[in-house]
Amino acid sequence: MHVPDGFINAPVSVAAGVVAAAAVAVSLRGARRELDERTAPLAGLVAAFIFAVQMLNFPVAAGTSGHLLGGALAAILVGPYTGVLCVSVVLLMQGILFADGGLTALGVNVTVMGVVTVVVAYAIFRGLLGILPPTRRSVTVAAFTGALLSVPAAAAAFTAVYAVGGTTDVPIGKVITAMVGVHVLIGIGEAAITAATVGAVIAVRPDLVHGARGLASPLKLRVDGALVDAPAAAAAPVAAGAGAGSTKKVWVTGLVTALVLAGFVSFYASANPDGLEKVAADKGIDEKVEEHAAANSPLADYGVKDVDDARLSGGLAGVIGVGVTVVAGTGIFWAVRRRRTEDLTATSTSTTVSAG
Repeated sequence: MHVPDGFINAPVSVAAGVVAAAAVAVSLRGARRELDERTAPLAGLVAAFIFAVQMLNFPVAAGTSGHLLGGALAAILVGPYTGVLCVSVVLLMQGILFADGGLTALGVNVTVMGVVTVVVAYAIFRGLLGILPPTRRSVTVAAFTGALLSVPAAAAAFTAVYAVGGTTDVPIGKVITAMVGVHVLIGIGEAAITAATVGAVIAVRPDLVHGARGLASPLKLRVDGALVDAPAAAAAPVAAGAGAGSTKKVWVTGLVTALVLAGFVSFYASANPDGLEKVAADKGIDEKVEEHAAANSPLADYGVKDVDDARLSGGLAGVIGVGVTVVAGTGIFWAVRRRRTEDLTATSTSTTVSAG
């Protein structure tokens, strides 16, 4: 659903850019509460994983394909505020390096693919967890449902933006019917990928899944033959020790998986146009599409310039994309975490001075 340059007029693109910038600013503040020394590097990994999986277009109908949007997955794994930032990092890397998604349409893409998917998916996810039993299976079911509905919601959001600022005269009724229809099918793939990934992480490290927090049983101690909750001071070192060693394994496993998906599996992805491209071509939305400003990038269209072998070219581009995204994402999230630490330190110092 990457919107290219030329689909949306300048005033609406600017307005969407303002909305996206405001959402990112709010998310930067909110992410301070979600990120800690364990989740900051994992958030960068989530961004890289989304980048990799977005290269794996899967067929959904005759002549049409779809790919992961990732908002639901990111929100559930690392939190909604951090999730918006993850998708925004991916979209920025794709637009600048790979000429995927217009630069003037970046605000539209962040709003539609990042903000809308995260808000809708996470709201549904939390709502379902409020009525389902507090189990890991419930987290997976809620993740599936939130992801499924977030994709047609994003399609409807694009249609609303197009209704206000579209550059071609196409009946909105036809656009929304086609967009929502095909993206319901894409949503099934999104839901399956999201549920499978969340389920896999929960199986090995449920404490690292933001949406599963609170499901873990408290540490128990046997006292006079009875099990009682361990004091917080006793439980904390155990939890820290249990997580410190295996977090690195999760990170390495996730990165290797992303590299394999982008560097090798992506070669077998569907070559059919994705949902938006197909609808745009069928309905005439793409009549005024503009050439991407980064069309001459050495990595444009997910291939390495001057590398003639298609498999090697696409694989190298995918590996480079994963590498750049994980570095950029991890750097941003570490900076956000550091700001949180500074804020906590300043608050603690202020409280101590006031008490003195």
